[in-house]
Amino acid sequence: MMNQKQTPLYDKLMTHQKSNPMSLHVPGHHNGQVFPQEKTSGFEEILKLDVTELTGMDDLHDPSGVIKEAEQLTSELYGVEKSYFLVNGSTVGNLAMILATCEENDVVLVQRNSHKSILHGLQLASVRPVFLSPEYDEVAQVAVGLSIETVKSAIETHPNAKAIILTNPNYYGMTIDLKEIIKLAHSLSIPVLVDEAHGAHFILESFPISAVEAGADIVVNSAHKTLPAMTMGAYLHFNSKLVDLSRLNVYLQMLQSSSPSYPIMASLDIARYYLALMQETGTRELLNEINWLKTSLNEIPQINVVQAHKNSIDIDPLKVTIQSNFGLNGFELQALLEKQGLFTEMADPNNVLMVLPLIKDRIFGENLITKIRAIVEPLPCVDSSRSSSYIETDKLTELGLSYKQIKGYNKKAVPLNESIGYMSAEMIIPYPPGIPVLMAGEYITEKHMNILTTYIEAGTRFQGNKLINRTIHIIEC
Repeated sequence: MMNQKQTPLYDKLMTHQKSNPMSLHVPGHHNGQVFPQEKTSGFEEILKLDVTELTGMDDLHDPSGVIKEAEQLTSELYGVEKSYFLVNGSTVGNLAMILATCEENDVVLVQRNSHKSILHGLQLASVRPVFLSPEYDEVAQVAVGLSIETVKSAIETHPNAKAIILTNPNYYGMTIDLKEIIKLAHSLSIPVLVDEAHGAHFILESFPISAVEAGADIVVNSAHKTLPAMTMGAYLHFNSKLVDLSRLNVYLQMLQSSSPSYPIMASLDIARYYLALMQETGTRELLNEINWLKTSLNEIPQINVVQAHKNSIDIDPLKVTIQSNFGLNGFELQALLEKQGLFTEMADPNNVLMVLPLIKDRIFGENLITKIRAIVEPLPCVDSSRSSSYIETDKLTELGLSYKQIKGYNKKAVPLNESIGYMSAEMIIPYPPGIPVLMAGEYITEKHMNILTTYIEAGTRFQGNKLINRTIHIIEC
């Protein structure tokens, strides 16, 4: 057993910094010496850690020293064969696991409410995706996870499927136990790839079961979402007899930066250390504080805290989704909170999502409740209607054209209200959460139109300013 209280990469960086080194290497700020003096505030200390592959600092793309040791500590903590540090976020892990597992024209079963990076991975691999419609949470009005019945139907219809790609939990922390799905897939030698971006902490006691514990072949975690890692810091965990590890190595080298950030990698080392300490000390006190916070929120008449409405759904305690009971939609409630200095993770037409820190702190909770009460209690409660932002589709759907075929067609912009029946030439992605409402190559239906109209009227931001003039690009067939 390795000593989880070690932080080999972080320690090496600190030792180097304390030796007062002279930088004759990249990056160009040279340990912070080349930097506008009037702009150093907030950067001064971190720039001293922002080095390159110096002697003894190891190499992310061929680790043999402190990076290798830090990754081994991570794999042991998570109980997997191998863990990788990712410096380009979960996005690069999602791309790499798809490209390492799938070949061109392979049939791949994909959860419909996947992040855009999964869709981009499918496009790069030029596979034939079959989208599986998830279950639906009627209170939050959002898609959750897949049922085992849907997966069974998909495998029966497509017995030649080369992989199953799942997203669990969803952005709101709603999660299902994946063991039954993974057991079924493995009985047919189908690998299961899981985007568990929001579940890096699930190996902790009394949290939802993690995908690595459920037996998934490859799992990607955004460590920066819930652990104390810097933005873009993520893990990829490999534990498979069905996927070629050497292929995964090749794609990670292709896709990850050849100049990886040492501060990000060191923060991944620290995040693993923090998680190990919390695993050792237990989560009872943390969960007691969170339960107190949720109970206190529920006592405010103007606020509704979303709870799981199905026994099969578990909600990550760190994710708290609230709704207004005083007539505001999610975006309006978020804006109201921001005016008073409360900056939440995201909003949608119905909900505001808060991500709580992985720390035992009653003072934090008390301050939060005091501020929310001061903001909303003066406002009268009214009946608040909820607008569905869920695309109800058949349980199994496919694109009208393959990704390769789409490239060969012309595209043109048309008014959104005249696009029904045409094939979309682009993904329409509200961000956050970065989950496409409409896929490229998917026929536009009246259901799509209703959802997009709801999003637009509620004030949703779409990446790339799409729909700004209520126009959409279609494929000219």
